[in-house]
Amino acid sequence: MAKNSEATPKKTPWYKLLWQAYTFTKSRDKVVGWLVPVTVVAVTGIGVGVGFLLHNPWFWGFLAFPISLILALLLLTRRFSKAQYAEIEDQIGASRAVLQPLKRGWYFGEEPVAVDPKTQDLLFRGVGRPGIVLIGEARSGRIQKLVAEEKRRLSRAAKDVPITVIEVGNRDGQVPIAKLANTVRKLKPKLTRNEAAEVERRLSALGGAKLPVPKGVDPMRARISRRDMR
Repeated sequence: MAKNSEATPKKTPWYKLLWQAYTFTKSRDKVVGWLVPVTVVAVTGIGVGVGFLLHNPWFWGFLAFPISLILALLLLTRRFSKAQYAEIEDQIGASRAVLQPLKRGWYFGEEPVAVDPKTQDLLFRGVGRPGIVLIGEARSGRIQKLVAEEKRRLSRAAKDVPITVIEVGNRDGQVPIAKLANTVRKLKPKLTRNEAAEVERRLSALGGAKLPVPKGVDPMRARISRRDMR
C-alpha cells in the first residue's frame, strides 16, 4: 500500500508561487522588473521622510515597509492577471479557460457545442441562474450561423429558457477576453438554482460538437485562477 505522503502531492510554497508569478509577468511585461522594487523603495522612503518630519523616522519607516510590500503585491497581481489574459487571448478555447473558475451555480461544458472547422469559430454553452449563455469565439463574421443552429437545438429541450449570446473578441459589439468573466457574472438571475440544474440536466443529453477541435490552450498555462478574477 502506498504511503499517504506519496499519494498526496506536495503543495508549492507561497514564495515559490509568488516568484513564478513575478518571472512570468516580467517576461511579458518588462515594466514589472523595475516597477515592483521601485514601489517598495518609494513608499518606504516616503514613510521615512514623514518620520524625519515627525522626529521618529524608525517608527514610520517600519510602518511604511509592510505597506509598500502590500502595494507592490497588489500591483504584481494586477499585472500578472493582465499578462495571463494576453497570453491566451488569441488561442482557441480561451473563453473556456477564463470561465472555468466560475463555480457558483454555473455549468460550462468542457467541449464546444458547435464548431466551424474552416474558420475555427467555436461556440461554448453555459447554464446558470440567468439562463443559457452561448459564448462565441468569433474569428470570422459568420458566428451567427453557429448561434442560429444552436438555438434551434435548444428550442427542443429548453424552449422557454432565456438565452444570452456573447461574442468574445476586440471588435465592435464583442467582449474582450479580460472582461468576459465579469460580463457573465453580472447577468441578472432569471431561474432558481434547481431550475438551472434541471436545464443543465436536459441539455447534457443533447451532447456537444463531434468535430475535431484544433489544439489551442494548454490548460496548465491558460487556467485563470479564481482569486485573480475577483
